[in-house]
Amino acid sequence: MAWRLAWLLLALRCSCSHGFSVTSSSSSTSDLAAQHLSRKAVAAAWSQREGAEPLALGSSAAGGFGMVRHLAALALALPALWASRRRAIRAISRRARGGQDVQSHQLPAADRWIADLDLEGFGKEVKELGERLMREQGKEDSEHLQQMVMWSRVCAVVGLSTMWMGPNPVSVVALALWTHSAWTMVGHHVGHGGYNRDASDDYNSRGFAIGSLYRRVVDWFDWMLPEAWNVEHNQLHHYRLGEDADPDLLERNSEKWTGTERTVMSIVSIFLWKWGYYASNTYKEMKVSEMQREGRPFPPGFDPKAPLTLGDLLKGEGKGVVSRGDFFLRVLGPYAFFHFLLLPAPLLLFSPAFFLSGIVNLLLADILSNIHGYIVIVPNHAGSDLYRFSRGCKPKSPTFYLRAVVSSANFPTGGNFNDFMHGWLNYQIEHHCWPDLSMLAYQRGQPELEAICKKYGVPYIQENVFIRTAKALSISMGQSNMRVYPDQYEREQDMMKWSSDVKQQELMAA
Repeated sequence: MAWRLAWLLLALRCSCSHGFSVTSSSSSTSDLAAQHLSRKAVAAAWSQREGAEPLALGSSAAGGFGMVRHLAALALALPALWASRRRAIRAISRRARGGQDVQSHQLPAADRWIADLDLEGFGKEVKELGERLMREQGKEDSEHLQQMVMWSRVCAVVGLSTMWMGPNPVSVVALALWTHSAWTMVGHHVGHGGYNRDASDDYNSRGFAIGSLYRRVVDWFDWMLPEAWNVEHNQLHHYRLGEDADPDLLERNSEKWTGTERTVMSIVSIFLWKWGYYASNTYKEMKVSEMQREGRPFPPGFDPKAPLTLGDLLKGEGKGVVSRGDFFLRVLGPYAFFHFLLLPAPLLLFSPAFFLSGIVNLLLADILSNIHGYIVIVPNHAGSDLYRFSRGCKPKSPTFYLRAVVSSANFPTGGNFNDFMHGWLNYQIEHHCWPDLSMLAYQRGQPELEAICKKYGVPYIQENVFIRTAKALSISMGQSNMRVYPDQYEREQDMMKWSSDVKQQELMAA
């Protein structure tokens, strides 16, 4: 009888309510459901009973008999009332993420698509498309990779065979394209495992460019250490896209610049960012990962999420995590020695002037390669039309696919030459949805993914590289801000706390 009495008291409380209303977009599901237990709901539930006379909860009952009569009526209506409450909870849960939200009018106009999104349906279609594209990969994809490798090597032959002629645009452009394509197309996609299923062992991510200096030189030789790149890019950037834990989040990384420094450093970075930022920061992330695995505490004041540039390293920042000597001997030194001294050394057999010309052309090509890399990489995830997020999400969840789209931007796509010149980074949306597909698979899947986004009302950003670069510079200079995805619209079952975040907090407190 105790539970019956409790239900009667609850029903009496509901009879004094003033109807269902929502006054704040931050109301919880249980709060909204409680408000649904209104006088109107009770009356409606009673009227659904066969042969029931109208129930006027707002009128005054005459004497004790009236009160007893109302209590009895409410008790009889409780089963229908409970069913109504359960329907309300389900409806509110659907609206809270991925359906029509009662507070969508409170969102900025550019964000209102979020309230209408069927996230579960969207995620299902994107996942199924990726699985189909993976099944369709085969010999054609491997042959396409070989074709792109050949194009890259042709650039190398042209550049190396002409660099003795003195500084000239043919050598500079060819050498820059060689370096750029070896990184963005071969090293990048092979490192993600895009050809593990259908290519030879030479292009399998499990041994590509890692394990020895020999493999680094033969497979992919650049300013960054491949093992460090795999940690920073393949793991942290890809699966923490747009979060504070994303090491490549430009808006966060540029916040430490102040005044005119924001403008100056934003421009200077374009010319030297691979060796001035990427080499040192990827190595720092690898060292942080090692310390976490071994349980070694961080030095006092060290922030594992803060970027570590070459300048920071030379000033002594990162001490206790990154050794300057180790960094130069293992990361920068081998590439600088081989690429700028050993590679042009055969020209000394002909003339010291040829050797110097080779060095100058290689240096100019490196600057051009930095510029090229910057404008096809950094703008992919920076702009006032792209989103940041406050929490982590589960890989391959509907939220993961959504973030891959709304925190990325594509450049014009289609055609091998166009895609080669973009380093195949013009398919950044597709790549972040399905990181382990081939370059050719992204060509195939791009129109279909764009169509899915259009179907569900998800913004699909695609603009030319110069417009995107201007938007990225606007972010780094502090002239605009990225959008912040409203946390109350996150799909809670997709959210997760990464163990690496917990470990970092423990090591910072140790």
